[in-house]
Amino acid sequence: MKPFDYEAPESIEEAVALLAEHSPNAKPIAGGTDLLVRLKRNELTPKLLVDLAGIEALRGIDLTRQGLRIGSMVTHAEIASSPLVLQHAPAVAEASASVGAVQTRNLATLGGNLVSCVPSLDGAPALLVLDALVTVADTDRQWQMPLEELLFEPHCSALTPDELLVEVVIPAENLGKASSFIKFGRRKALTLAVVNGAASVELDAAGERFVRVAIALGAVAPTTIRAREAEAFLTGKRVQEDAVEEACRMAATETTPIDDFRASAGYRRDLVTVLTRRALRNAIQSARSG
Repeated sequence: MKPFDYEAPESIEEAVALLAEHSPNAKPIAGGTDLLVRLKRNELTPKLLVDLAGIEALRGIDLTRQGLRIGSMVTHAEIASSPLVLQHAPAVAEASASVGAVQTRNLATLGGNLVSCVPSLDGAPALLVLDALVTVADTDRQWQMPLEELLFEPHCSALTPDELLVEVVIPAENLGKASSFIKFGRRKALTLAVVNGAASVELDAAGERFVRVAIALGAVAPTTIRAREAEAFLTGKRVQEDAVEEACRMAATETTPIDDFRASAGYRRDLVTVLTRRALRNAIQSARSG
């Protein structure tokens, strides 16, 4: 690890000012569970670390008129146990509960997880199927964009060096929507996903036809993706097993997995079919049960 300077701002304005002043040689640090590993390997060599831990505006889980707001510095442990998240977006709580060990969940933040853009990150799929937005700040303004646009490429988000992720917002119209997160790893706990994913569904009043479907998949492409073709295929279809099976096969064809020590590309494609089926069935059951 190469030496670096350290600053601990107390506001978003101070943090983005430091990032802008020292760009591109400054990096924000949240929980540090990913960043510190990369620093020790000299994969990153910033001259300044900007510690976000003291910025209260980046914390908190709140229900607002826009939706459910989760600050970027909220930890996975806080999300997994939040009554608001458990009530309005339980799949998001389930995803956070699957991240690493207890010690990791107590340190790792949602914002750090998303900005790391690891292909197998667990924080993204359940948020993507609820059309989550992210708020970004620089020295001039704050603005929102879809979470999907933040996930640019492996280990590289769409943020520029002088921009900061402030919060994640699940839109009000998607709160309580039936959704499901699912993950498969090489062991039952403390593991990175071989494949993970999520699905959300909206059914008609009779519970017999798909009105809207969203499917997100991780560890099978450079970043977490939406299976748009499979979603479009199911929309308007009757809730029948053959339609679900065809959509699962379509979802697998939308992926571009790789061979690595965890699994082969072919095995991952097979898993996509299986896990998408399970996620859709869980979401359908949740929608029908209310």
